[in-house]
Amino acid sequence: MTQTEFSQQTSILAPALYQFAMRYTKDHEDSSDLVQDTMMKAFKYYAQFEPGSNLKAWLFTIMKNTFINNYRRKTKTNALISQNEEISYQDLKFSSTQNAGEGTLIMKDIKKALKNIPECYSTPFISYFEGYKYHEIAETLNLPIGTVKTRIHIARKLLKEYLQTYSKYDYKKGMA
Repeated sequence: MTQTEFSQQTSILAPALYQFAMRYTKDHEDSSDLVQDTMMKAFKYYAQFEPGSNLKAWLFTIMKNTFINNYRRKTKTNALISQNEEISYQDLKFSSTQNAGEGTLIMKDIKKALKNIPECYSTPFISYFEGYKYHEIAETLNLPIGTVKTRIHIARKLLKEYLQTYSKYDYKKGMA
């Protein structure tokens, strides 16, 4: 069978395909889409059609499989996407991204707080925060290890006082 003959025979079967599609979808537009998808697949896989076999049955099988695959895809998508008009805060936090502006403002406040505490406290604290060990900080600053620990402790206390507004902030929920 030539491709022209194949095209003519499939176009003759189009009304029957449409009626069959209506049984599945029960909607005119969805039925038209299903027939169109079926025809596209039939032409795409024209080479796999065996001449002499039942073209109508082959097309109906393509339609049935296309409908089932689309249905499964829709079901899976609907399971992942909320269809509610009002989305609660709990549901929203899973589907939205974190506001980078909020983090930037917090970081600015932390940097400002570090500048406001004396350098003798902020320098060991920053080094410790960057991952250096107490003995490494003590060697670099030429201080006893006990002094380094004390200065880091004092820096934490000063930062805690300065950043007190964030102590009431619930970072998991994103609110105070």
